[in-house]
Amino acid sequence: MWSADEIAELCYEHYRTRLPKQGKPDPDREWTSLAAVVKVESAAQREVPDRPRNLQVTKEVVALGTGTKCIGQNKMRKTGDILNDSHAETIAKRSFQRYLLHQMCLAVSYQQCGIFIPGTETGKWKLKPNIIFVFFSSHTPCGDASIIPISEPENQLSKSMNGADAAGQSTQCSSNHDHLGFEDKKKLEKRSSNCIIKRMKNNDGGWFSMITEDLPVQQVFVKPEGNANPKSCKCSAQMQAASETGLSRLKAVDVYRTGAKCVPGELDDARVPGIGYHRVGLLRVKPGRGVRTCSMSCSDKLARWNVLGCQGALLMHFLQYPVYLSAIIVGKCPYSQEAMRRAIIERCQHVSFLPDGFLTQEVKLMQSELRFEHSRQAVQEGQTNSKTKLVPCSAAISWSAVPEQPLDVTSDGFRQGTTKKRIGSHQSRSKICKVEFFHAFQKLVTGISQENLPDTLRMKTLKTYWDYKEAASSYQEAWKVLRSQALLGWVKNAQEYLDFT
Repeated sequence: MWSADEIAELCYEHYRTRLPKQGKPDPDREWTSLAAVVKVESAAQREVPDRPRNLQVTKEVVALGTGTKCIGQNKMRKTGDILNDSHAETIAKRSFQRYLLHQMCLAVSYQQCGIFIPGTETGKWKLKPNIIFVFFSSHTPCGDASIIPISEPENQLSKSMNGADAAGQSTQCSSNHDHLGFEDKKKLEKRSSNCIIKRMKNNDGGWFSMITEDLPVQQVFVKPEGNANPKSCKCSAQMQAASETGLSRLKAVDVYRTGAKCVPGELDDARVPGIGYHRVGLLRVKPGRGVRTCSMSCSDKLARWNVLGCQGALLMHFLQYPVYLSAIIVGKCPYSQEAMRRAIIERCQHVSFLPDGFLTQEVKLMQSELRFEHSRQAVQEGQTNSKTKLVPCSAAISWSAVPEQPLDVTSDGFRQGTTKKRIGSHQSRSKICKVEFFHAFQKLVTGISQENLPDTLRMKTLKTYWDYKEAASSYQEAWKVLRSQALLGWVKNAQEYLDFT
């Protein structure tokens, strides 16, 4: 029906052809990250009765975001008019919520072109059964999913095989040497030199490097390109058998580092040289410029969305079931299927006693072989002047498939070009900031008669953003269960930051 590369190319093409230059990085010195949500709609069964197993699908980008920045806790505002988190994944998700809200407006006015159909409860709606949503990110999510075993020789080998595929790091990751002191680097180099590196072919036609040490290791796969000769990889029968059974007792020298910090008051990273530098499976907050942020890592947010859905608390008032992602696809970059599964699925897999409609999803995890043209690695390779300092783009782009003002470009949490004097004005707000989304949601609610409102909104005296969120009882119950059983230590914004009207 669709492949990871097809979804990636669709998102890249949308970025190239549907968005203006505004907010995009200067390719000579800047890079950024991209994320998007793609609607995949199958043809109705009655339209293709003779080919039930080969249903035609239409794919459409319905939300897109770029960005790499977060604001520090000291810049947070109690008016809901600033974007705290401008990482691409969060921008894309908020853009998706804007799209869902527009689709809900179509549904309540009974327009047939939308994605929702009536549910069984008054005022409730559900997604059409032939529609799914796929999430795409040009890079591995920051936080737990970015903690990937790697070795320095393997990285060098990957460069020669994949045109520097493993060079650099994703938006929130740094080179495995970045945080090592001089003595640690010497130890690492000595340790690497004492290892025997073997390259072996797996059953899927890929290659992996093996380091002869005494602990189990996840294997990082590198697909062959060009005319790479499999015969150039010679290995012993013993190692070949280990490859085929997956029981080789080996380990990597180091790990890719994530800049995301462990949440305050919880376990911290060991920070020992090598593969033990990070502790895996922990909740993390995104780093700020000297000031700690209150924004959870993208790995943690994806784990949450995988249980609670992407619609958020407000839209849950109108939905019989959460809107889940069917697949998460990552572009060409350092990637580990094991780390992705651990971070997004396994940390919450054991959660039980969720309210009706909520579940611990087995979302499909995939990687594309297509790289984003404005990724850090791509820009590094294309630099004509190697002395030019490469920096992340300061702007974030939000795009939603809505009829009015689909494009929104921000910087430091406000609309791009906002001066200090204009902060707080209506013109300074992003269309996806909390207060703007809240006002659009209130407009939807006030346009519906009391008897047609869902029970959670009918005859209720709700005033603030906080009031409306808390009134979404099933969502709040699911979030409470999830936090208590899996995501303990999640950094929640204080009520004072949500009490705006």
